[in-house]
Amino acid sequence: MKLKDKKTSAKQSEKGSRSYKQRVNSLNRSLGAVQYYEAHATGLRIETSEAQVDVWTYDEGTLRIRIHKSGIAREDFSYAVVAEPCEGLYKLSEREDELVLTLPQFVCRIQRHPLRFAFYTHGGKLLNADDDAFGTSWLGNEVSTYKKMHPGERYIGMGEKTGNIDRRGRTYTHWNTDHFAYAVNDDPLYLSTPFYIGIKERFTYGIFLDNTHKSVFNFGSSNDRFMYFQAEDGEMNYYFFHHSDIRGILKSYTALTGRMSMPPLWSLGFQQCRYSYYPDTEVLNAARTFREKNIPADVIYLDIHYMDAYKVFTWHPDRFAEPRALTKKLRAMGFDMAVILDPGIKREKGYQPYEEGLAKELFVKYPDGKPYSGEVWPGWSCFPDFTSANVRKWWAEKLKPLAEDGITGFWNDMNEPAAWGQHLPDLIEFDYDGEGATHKKARNIYGMQMARSTYEGAKKQMKGKRPFVLTRAGFSGVQRYAAVWTGDNVSSDEHMMAGVRLINSMGLAGISNAGYDVGGFAGEAGPELMARWMSIGAFCPFFRAHSMINSKDAEPWAFGEETEEISRNYIKLRYRLMPYIYAAFRESTLSGMPVARSLAIDYTHDDRVYNNLYQHQYLFGSSFLVIPVESKASFTKVFLPAGKWVNFYTDELMPGGTEHIIEVRKELLPLYVKAGAVIPMQSQVYHLKEKPEKVLNLHVYGGADGEFDYYEDDGETYAYESGDYYSRKIRMDWKNRVLFFEEAHGKRKTRFSNLRIYFHSCETETARMNGKELRITNEDVRFIEPISDFDPYQKPTSESGTIRDVPVITIDNMEDSFKILFN
Repeated sequence: MKLKDKKTSAKQSEKGSRSYKQRVNSLNRSLGAVQYYEAHATGLRIETSEAQVDVWTYDEGTLRIRIHKSGIAREDFSYAVVAEPCEGLYKLSEREDELVLTLPQFVCRIQRHPLRFAFYTHGGKLLNADDDAFGTSWLGNEVSTYKKMHPGERYIGMGEKTGNIDRRGRTYTHWNTDHFAYAVNDDPLYLSTPFYIGIKERFTYGIFLDNTHKSVFNFGSSNDRFMYFQAEDGEMNYYFFHHSDIRGILKSYTALTGRMSMPPLWSLGFQQCRYSYYPDTEVLNAARTFREKNIPADVIYLDIHYMDAYKVFTWHPDRFAEPRALTKKLRAMGFDMAVILDPGIKREKGYQPYEEGLAKELFVKYPDGKPYSGEVWPGWSCFPDFTSANVRKWWAEKLKPLAEDGITGFWNDMNEPAAWGQHLPDLIEFDYDGEGATHKKARNIYGMQMARSTYEGAKKQMKGKRPFVLTRAGFSGVQRYAAVWTGDNVSSDEHMMAGVRLINSMGLAGISNAGYDVGGFAGEAGPELMARWMSIGAFCPFFRAHSMINSKDAEPWAFGEETEEISRNYIKLRYRLMPYIYAAFRESTLSGMPVARSLAIDYTHDDRVYNNLYQHQYLFGSSFLVIPVESKASFTKVFLPAGKWVNFYTDELMPGGTEHIIEVRKELLPLYVKAGAVIPMQSQVYHLKEKPEKVLNLHVYGGADGEFDYYEDDGETYAYESGDYYSRKIRMDWKNRVLFFEEAHGKRKTRFSNLRIYFHSCETETARMNGKELRITNEDVRFIEPISDFDPYQKPTSESGTIRDVPVITIDNMEDSFKILFN
């Protein structure tokens, strides 16, 4: 259906444009007035004197606005977006001065003279609006959208960005950068996710700029009139999201850009790396020491020294003469091995990947057709063009020998792309899946496409088993292919705390499987810092320790007995919590909810969430409140959000909405559990291929209603996508003292045959299941072992991580749905 703007004649449009131009600098080309529009099933096509504009609906709370200069035809192509526009989601009404699109979640009002966009709630509350004077405009090829900035408005998210959780007052650049030993306020870093969430009054909205050129987001830095986002070239192509809460926004954003699939179970364990473990005897020695010292671990990494002259897809002939025998020995001890893969292909005659790349024209090129070369670890090297489908297929085949050697983890580094000098020529050319692009457009997407190539290739070569892929660089949507780590951090308290903020922020940008180098990559951590970082890292989605070349050893036992014991305690706790952690990852695959959750998600409108004193606190999964603390702190302030909270070590029930000063002990990371929580735990294992005992330990916390979606699958294949999983909802009805175990779903049977339920902060004297009385016993529960400072013969106390006299019941069969009444 075509609709003409009857109220706007060409003469009126010209007059409106002239009056507008009198108010702005003539160098700033804005959109002009609406001259024509056309409605269709998924949105509108609008034309002005300056631009062509498409408005599309994607779900009930997502609207896309695509703007480009008139007469410039561009392919509508995105590496980030996997969703398609949806029909029948909006209603259009015409008014004299505006067009109104009503979606189920919000209203978009389009001003005609000049063209401006504003977004409102159904109740008429303004969410977000273009600046009246500037709206979307061009300065040369640079395109910007200016948004009104309101008093008290907050901006969060943006992914791997340093600084405070509230971004207001700062400017950020999205330009993937190899930034060694970055300072805690440096920008940009390695990863670009141009998506933020705005918080205005009691409402939230999101904006994602899908433009891979270098972009800038200014949240009121150096002005108090507007915030703006701009790209140095290309289209103004952004998505607007609104739901009643941040959870809804994240769900829509990750439906748009994709969600991760379930990672292999072993990749959620502790991972040990250094630059570098070699030769193979050193790798085996590290693995044996973990087992001898009873420190759980699942992965050992090989950095660049495993290769022959740093050439990717090779093994050093002396250091790693028999790689397949090495991985077999590691597998017998319960270890998987991950190897680094850099994109630089050494420019060397006779080196097969280089010769193939030349013959098949697989490398990034200069405009004259010659391959670009940059200097990296192997020396002068060429770079595969991962934006080409042919290159991705070739890369997949190159992974086959590694997979046959038993490698299951693939670590993509230097993929910003990095080269010595840090200044690739902008005129080098990329395929961009047939569209063609220069470095300016392709840089931010390069790392993501390398991660894609590695994931798709490893998945193919591993024949149905889940690979683990880790990347340093990426763009929005990278979560579909890889976990992300925060690059070359520094051994300091400031970096430890900054890492927490980075991971929480990446979770707000759809990247759930993320982590930092525990202990710091550059520099050397002391015993206290390493102990604290290990305890915090145990509550990070991706848990890896890593250290730089020519630094002292950085394994848990390298810092003295006390640090070793603290590290062992928290690593062991993470392994017992694996059923809880695995379910949190499952939730992320379904809804986009991050595993490490900024308090801004659930407590958006409490100002204390953004206070510098409390901005590091976060939820790990749905129920653990983690309080990161600097290593030398003796006391810290704690903010307990709304609701009720239980001290993890003492079972003390505490009211929410309160602030406390607590003593900090080096061996105990402050942890609280949400009242009403259901926390599944398994018996102690030392790697995640080891089968736990058949008893599932369920810790339930009284004081409020709560629920938990329990989940299992085989941990290594994609069979869960075809229904081969086990899941069931467990609900706590606190008022009536009932614990409900709903009907199980999926084709799989649970690996646990028995259930032990521990009642925390619940005075429980009787319990009945389906009318049958259950026997209650009382136990001392120890989550954390005493360290060597404590007298081993002293009776355990809550201060040493032991809770006294917890009521416990045992259930022999947990297959059927049932309920337990307790008083």
